[in-house]
Amino acid sequence: MYNFFYGWYLKCQSDTQTLAIIPAVHTAGTKRTCSIQVITEDDAWNVTFAADAFQRKKGKLFIGENRFGEKGIRLSIHTPQLTIRGKLDFGQLLPLKYDIMGPFALAPFMECRHSVRSMRHLVTGNVRINGKKYSFQNAWGYWEGDRGRSFPKEYIWTQCLFGGGSLMLSVADIPMAGIHFTGIIGVVLWQGKEYRIATYLGARVVQIHNKKVRIVQGDLELEAWLLEASERPLKAPTKGNMVRTIHESASCRAFYRFRKKGCTLFDFETDRASFEFEYFHFCQQSEEDPRKV
Repeated sequence: MYNFFYGWYLKCQSDTQTLAIIPAVHTAGTKRTCSIQVITEDDAWNVTFAADAFQRKKGKLFIGENRFGEKGIRLSIHTPQLTIRGKLDFGQLLPLKYDIMGPFALAPFMECRHSVRSMRHLVTGNVRINGKKYSFQNAWGYWEGDRGRSFPKEYIWTQCLFGGGSLMLSVADIPMAGIHFTGIIGVVLWQGKEYRIATYLGARVVQIHNKKVRIVQGDLELEAWLLEASERPLKAPTKGNMVRTIHESASCRAFYRFRKKGCTLFDFETDRASFEFEYFHFCQQSEEDPRKV
């Protein structure tokens, strides 16, 4: 039996609209299919294609008439539930200095491996979804990917594009060699500098409670707090089979704060955050409002 999935997450965001596209291929035993998921502030769709519709070559993914790569996205989907057509062009990508997985990129038997292809890039173009126009003119994009067998049983993921920067944080339950540990990977891009936050660099969770997570790593501290969700259902892999339903807020209200040596580099509240809070065991800590601390 061969269980595997491979997919990208491409997010495009203007001042008023958010669109995320997830092309993926998935294999569960002898069953192989591919899919494109589309998520906006208002709705989400999942379109499944036959396995032979998927191609991966020269750093690009093709699913039917749809194309994804470093130059941008081309979309053409026509089903009873979803009609989408358009083109989005990407500017120069901003990759990380090295693999977000660090030494875990070489560890065998991990159920999910994450990648970050671009923390921030320009997006220009238009897409129509069921007649509604999504227009991106000098907007911003983010691009990541996952591969493996299954999504983590419990995890928190958030991403935010904001003035002067971009951030991504994932906290997940990681099974490995018969044990479980809390794995952390994250990046804060701020004023042209990349700050890496990860378990392999000593990062630890000091609080998960009330939809808030706080991470400390040496003299760095990052807080992310989901204030108001706008959840839409998405499909996620379990042993290569897209049978799990998760919930993502593609554009929601959240608070972030980033500190170094006790000094606040930034803190802000936004209604343009992306969040998945699939974590069910909370550390019982105080419920203070971090915006007032």
